[in-house]
Amino acid sequence: MWFKNLQIYRLPVGWTMTAETLEDQLAKKRFQPCGSQDQETRGWQSPTGDEFLVHQVGGQWLIALGVEQKLLPSSVVKQEAEERAEALAEQQGYKPGRKQMKDLREQVLQELLPRAFTRRRKVFAWVDPIGGWLGIDAPSQARAEDVLEVLRQTLDTLPLALVRTELSPTSAMADWLAGGEAPAGFTIDQDCELRSVSEDKAAVRYVRHPLEGDEVRGHLSAGKLPTRLALTFDDRVSFVLTEKLEIKRLDFLDVVKENLDQQGAEDARALFDAGFALMTGEVQRLLPALIEALGGELKGGDATGFAAAPAPAREPAAAAVAGDPPF
Repeated sequence: MWFKNLQIYRLPVGWTMTAETLEDQLAKKRFQPCGSQDQETRGWQSPTGDEFLVHQVGGQWLIALGVEQKLLPSSVVKQEAEERAEALAEQQGYKPGRKQMKDLREQVLQELLPRAFTRRRKVFAWVDPIGGWLGIDAPSQARAEDVLEVLRQTLDTLPLALVRTELSPTSAMADWLAGGEAPAGFTIDQDCELRSVSEDKAAVRYVRHPLEGDEVRGHLSAGKLPTRLALTFDDRVSFVLTEKLEIKRLDFLDVVKENLDQQGAEDARALFDAGFALMTGEVQRLLPALIEALGGELKGGDATGFAAAPAPAREPAAAAVAGDPPF
């Protein structure tokens, strides 16, 4: 169990929810496959395939949101509705009006949905009740919102806060690149994106390229600011830090995974638990060090509006959504 990305949020100080209480509340919205007329369903699944919705290892919790979508592009519905509209126009002698077209599209949708292919995905979230972290393995904040939205609908209350630091990631990364030196415990790797703040939004990307030369400093002097920077922490964890304080391309290096081999897990479940324990142990070290490198955490961060009130309804996606670019 190794996360590839990390969208991070803060649990409130003194949060007292137990794993058993969380299990009971998540059970209110277990995952159910799409019915014949559903375009999308979302609900909680067991992270490990057993009956439990909260998987516990060493005081750390793992939960998983299941999402199933019908793959029915709107263009297909539109094309079929237009063909039926042409046939209807020949029968009645005039083109269908706006209401008739709406009814045709709804009729086509209802007929095609039961025959549409489905796609399932699972989004994992890590809960650290000791350190006060919630981390979601999602490539963007929009994808993480899928998990947060269902949590809003499921839990009685869970006031989260966005992580805010004294230094913005952009200004801190600019200082590190300009000085050619990362903060204590970190090293600067060879991937970076610099973007202009002017209207043209000109961007320069470096991939597997040394970043300590005058070329990068020249871009900084010209007004470009870093939006992504590859870093390694303690020679154990590499990642890309973004201007939104997202952690992407999270990779646990060989020195970490060698520990997994040394533990000699005898079956798939033991191997899963050992990997999760190692991953959370490394992330528990990484996050405080990263926050300190950004000047420390601002207290009283912005709340995400996490409460028992239902989230506003949103239209489910009817077709596959393309993922984020590799960098």
